[in-house]
Amino acid sequence: MKIENDRKLDFKDVLIRPKRSTILSRNDVDLEREFHFPHSPKVWKGIPIIASNMDTTGTFEVYNVLKDYHIITCLHKFYTKEDYLNMKDKLDKRYFMISTGISEQDLNRLVEIIQVVDTDFICIDIANGYLESLITFCKKVRSMFPDKIIVAGNVVSREITEELILNGRVDIVKVGIGSGAACLTRKKTGIGIPQLSSVIECSDAAHGVNGYIISDGGITCPGDVCKAFGGGSDFVMCGSIFAGHDENPGELIEEGGSKYKLFYGMSSSHAMKKHYGRMANYRSSEGRVVKIKYKGGLKETVQNYLGGIRSCCTYINAKKIKNIPKCTTFVMVSQQLNTSLV
Repeated sequence: MKIENDRKLDFKDVLIRPKRSTILSRNDVDLEREFHFPHSPKVWKGIPIIASNMDTTGTFEVYNVLKDYHIITCLHKFYTKEDYLNMKDKLDKRYFMISTGISEQDLNRLVEIIQVVDTDFICIDIANGYLESLITFCKKVRSMFPDKIIVAGNVVSREITEELILNGRVDIVKVGIGSGAACLTRKKTGIGIPQLSSVIECSDAAHGVNGYIISDGGITCPGDVCKAFGGGSDFVMCGSIFAGHDENPGELIEEGGSKYKLFYGMSSSHAMKKHYGRMANYRSSEGRVVKIKYKGGLKETVQNYLGGIRSCCTYINAKKIKNIPKCTTFVMVSQQLNTSLV
């Protein structure tokens, strides 16, 4: 048994120190980045935000909104070849990811889908990115699709980030365990590292071997996205913030004069029963089902978040989103907001 005594930080534990800025307007901030990857020959340019591949947010309907902002949607792994075939003429390969697990059945589904639609991105997604079988699967997918931008995770520490990029031959590592709004992994297993410290550690590791990371989870507001970028994350994946809109699946629930939509973790018993017909008796539900207050159209949420990022950039003199990390100084805090009127 070992104990690490240095304090690990979450987004709530810090604020970003402002500094003198020469930016005249939020409109002068460039939110797009261009990426060249360590293994894929492709080049991608866009706003480096990703809708999570949960079945309430990683949908074609969400994609239809986000593509107009050059934002990526990581489509959930329960879409079939036929579903993709029906969308074939509407999909821009630059702004969606095909998700897959690591079973032989998952690989067969991935091959079938790529035979009918073209995409730049493959996301190899499992809850426990520390399994040796993930590295093996990533190598196999790279050999089959050498030109694709491959994402894999989830992990929260340096050594496995480097392993995935160097030996798994992935381009981007997805970082975050237990930080999502609908995730119960930390409660059920005791596993995890606070998200900001994970981002700082894993981004340093990835950048040292010419790779990239996605900060996945823990976003509660636009300021958290800014902090994830400030900590060195190249992309930020969001789930709950993209939920609760007209474009998300599910009926509106009316209670006490308010309207809600359901949002749930993909390791929840609800998701397991929906997609597999049962919750296996050797598993524990590691996700919760929550009611998210109805938010209306997705565009308003997107514009609110992009506006927050632009404003952050004007406070720290970051003319491009790429410059946020080098312009960021974090200060540790005990309180972020005045909640006297909440």
